Amino acid sequence: MEPFKLIRVQDGQSAINATLTAGSKFIAGGTNMLDLMKLNIETPKQVIDINKLSLYQIEELPNGGIKIGALVKNSDLAYHPAIAKKYPVLSEALLSGASPQLRNMASVGGNLMQRTRCPYFYNADFVCNKRVPGSGCGAIAGYNRNNAILGTSAQCIATHPSDMCVAMAALGAIIHVQGVKGVKTIPFSEFHLLPGQTPHLEHNLRQGELITHVEIPPIAYAARSHYLKVRDRASYEFALTSAAVILDIQNGRILKSHIALGGIGTKPWRADLAEKVLNGAIANQQTYRAAAEAALSQAKGYKDNSFKIELAKRTLVRALTTTGGIS
Repeated sequence: MEPFKLIRVQDGQSAINATLTAGSKFIAGGTNMLDLMKLNIETPKQVIDINKLSLYQIEELPNGGIKIGALVKNSDLAYHPAIAKKYPVLSEALLSGASPQLRNMASVGGNLMQRTRCPYFYNADFVCNKRVPGSGCGAIAGYNRNNAILGTSAQCIATHPSDMCVAMAALGAIIHVQGVKGVKTIPFSEFHLLPGQTPHLEHNLRQGELITHVEIPPIAYAARSHYLKVRDRASYEFALTSAAVILDIQNGRILKSHIALGGIGTKPWRADLAEKVLNGAIANQQTYRAAAEAALSQAKGYKDNSFKIELAKRTLVRALTTTGGIS
């Protein structure tokens, strides 16, 4: 680990001012960033501890939505009564990630910012465009069983690791940011970036900006939702495939759907093509399978991960069946 200066701030403006110093990084729970610092993948000159900021609240909003502070711990969010009741897909996603110890430390804001677990990113002996822009992507010609099949480019096929973010994508969350130019909001779909030609640019947060909270919009039917994660072992493992499903069904017909996929995309993947198939259709196996085919129609498999295409389809069908039943 490279030497760094640690400072502790008491308010948001102090945090923003501090991060304007070149080479500065925020730290909250540190469950991802400290690992990267130990491996010299992240080498900040200044680390800004934001744990004293008042960003720990979970509030029900007058419009029926939920406001979640950026420093809320994953465990606290997962077990919050309003989340468990109104947005079970988010609670289930959080509880499927990592271990209880890590969930007790990890923050919502940190979860939004966490980086890929691609082994070529973590190992400095291999080339990686995320770690060293322009060096190449070792995963494309290497062992890529756990890598992405959606949103990839010739520069990067790293998978986004978060479970929480898949549920947030399905819910259409809104990220609230405070910066040197004031406050702004970023739709969840625009926060994480596709790799394209610049895989080292992973999100729309700029230097001098701080995530303050996340807003979950009111979705009256979100209680009918489910998160399904398929992985190599039952705990402390990242997804091979996952699906977040929210359905509004009346009289056996799907009026509205929200679908997002994880474990297969270079960013949390909102499955718009699946939603187009589902909306207005009868809730049955034929519809679910058609939606899954649409969701994966643009997938590109690689040497070791082509199996994910069919696995992701089956994951989505099972999640839809669990959530919506069969008419």
